Amino acid sequence: MGSLDEPLKLQERTVIGKRLGSLRHEGLIPAVIHNHGQPSIHVAVAEREMVRVYQEAGKHHPLNLSVGSQNFLALIKDVHINPLKRRMQHVVFQAVKRDEKVEAEVPIHIEGEIPAEKIGLVVLHQLDTVEVEALPKDLPNEFIVDGNKLAELHDKITVADLVVPSDVIILTDPEHPIASVVETKAQISEEIEEAVEAEEGAEGEAAEAEAAEGQAGKGEATETDTSSQQKAEK
Repeated sequence: MGSLDEPLKLQERTVIGKRLGSLRHEGLIPAVIHNHGQPSIHVAVAEREMVRVYQEAGKHHPLNLSVGSQNFLALIKDVHINPLKRRMQHVVFQAVKRDEKVEAEVPIHIEGEIPAEKIGLVVLHQLDTVEVEALPKDLPNEFIVDGNKLAELHDKITVADLVVPSDVIILTDPEHPIASVVETKAQISEEIEEAVEAEEGAEGEAAEAEAAEGQAGKGEATETDTSSQQKAEK
């Protein structure tokens, strides 16, 4: 991350709206810096450099921005990607102060082998980042969790399992699952088939019992009719 401490050079821009396409053709990405209630600063940044920085910094590593004679400490707050071209379209920076806590998204990585996958179970990854609050200098680069905790069906790792520095506050719900061991489609299909078979068996038994009751009822009715007829003949 050492290269991220070097200033990211931006240039002010006056081009807005539909004319932004011309900037992109020149290999520049339009961006904006939001600055503590001050007027936003419209800038542009080299696409290749911005892609590299975003891959390394994400939305959690403070960046030094240089715009002419102005310097800012900022976080990347939002990145718009063109879904068809899969290229950056626009970037939003949020200027921050070194002595004020900020909110940021920190990535989670599962490290090591996952025993559940070795025995054919499926691990469902449910959370890639957590929201945290800390001073810019205290923002973690990542949270790492041990994959060995995912060994058997229904095992799970939650936000509460993260090892968090004392100067960092986790804002995401501690009960939110990060990853869980779930059944495969084959196992689910087998359970459904067993449930259907059990239900059909119960229905068959009920039908047989009902039929038996019906036969018994007919027998009683025949005996009653015979007795009545004998009385009438007398």
